[in-house]
Amino acid sequence: MKRIILTGGGTAGHVTPNIALLPKLRELGYDVQYIGSYNGIEKELIEPFGVPYHGISSGKLRRYFDLKNFTDPFRVLKGFSEAKKLVRELKPDVIFSKGGFVSVPVVLAGKRYKVPTIIHESDMTPGLANKLSIPSATKVCCNFPETLGNLPKEKAILTGSPIRQELLTGKPSAAKAFCGFTTDKPVILVIGGSLGSVVVNTAVREALPTLLETFNIVHLCGRGKLDESLKNLDGYAQFEYIKNELRDIFALSDIVISRAGANAICELLALHKPNLLIPLSANASRGDQILNANSFAKQGFSLVLEEEQLNKDTLLEQVQRLYDERDTFIRAMDASSQHNSIDTIVNLIEEACH
Repeated sequence: MKRIILTGGGTAGHVTPNIALLPKLRELGYDVQYIGSYNGIEKELIEPFGVPYHGISSGKLRRYFDLKNFTDPFRVLKGFSEAKKLVRELKPDVIFSKGGFVSVPVVLAGKRYKVPTIIHESDMTPGLANKLSIPSATKVCCNFPETLGNLPKEKAILTGSPIRQELLTGKPSAAKAFCGFTTDKPVILVIGGSLGSVVVNTAVREALPTLLETFNIVHLCGRGKLDESLKNLDGYAQFEYIKNELRDIFALSDIVISRAGANAICELLALHKPNLLIPLSANASRGDQILNANSFAKQGFSLVLEEEQLNKDTLLEQVQRLYDERDTFIRAMDASSQHNSIDTIVNLIEEACH
């Protein structure tokens, strides 16, 4: 039996693509093991799938001053020692890394024991963890054509991001009942990221009186960000977070307003959902969402509204444009070559094993 170690963590975006690969890997008879941090989000996300989970020590490599910069190097060294021990004991045929700081010791341990390693970089430009891992990788998968220029030519492959296949099986009627919608107006889905975006939530709620004349709205607003005063507003369904019903809500939605995290927008591409992207401001991040959004706009998949320009009026204007031109966006997404990412990545894994 072939054995694969999956690794990645720190955020859900470093875990869900690994989860998307599980059915195909199991179908091909792989024994799947997971290495993550002791108590990271990856542990709770992976455990329901019955994959053996191995925790290692993990530290973060920061570019700014923090007292933890003095202790985290020791955590990283401990993690490398633990990763080497696990790789030696598990004897994997291949490692697949989705990034995040916990993955670096695992990739380096793979190189030490000559285990082929495939890395996936979600964003336009590699983050620090993947920058450290790329020299040890056999192949580096990416989501954006522009990323190919930032990677070693002999390693880089444009694959797109693995998408959980159950997202493609939603039932619009189930979502309509779940949201309590009583009319057949077109539906806008608003996704403000897992933590919820205050600026996106505010602009959407200010625009509600106008939007609800034409649309029903499903608003995923983030933990602790429900607005109780809007609880019984007809045509408006707000939730902190949705898990199992998300596939049905996607199926019901005509257009989507979203942040521009790489995995989120790759799901929109796979589902052919016309979308308005509001990337996280460069003041609050390294600017990767802005690059992601601009790439999707350039390829004809998305409209982009930068956070600094976001208000009720600009939102209404862009939503109307998106809805009016939705067929153009659907055609562009339909023509994209990045729809078979699971098969493409699993083929790379198979090749690496031989």
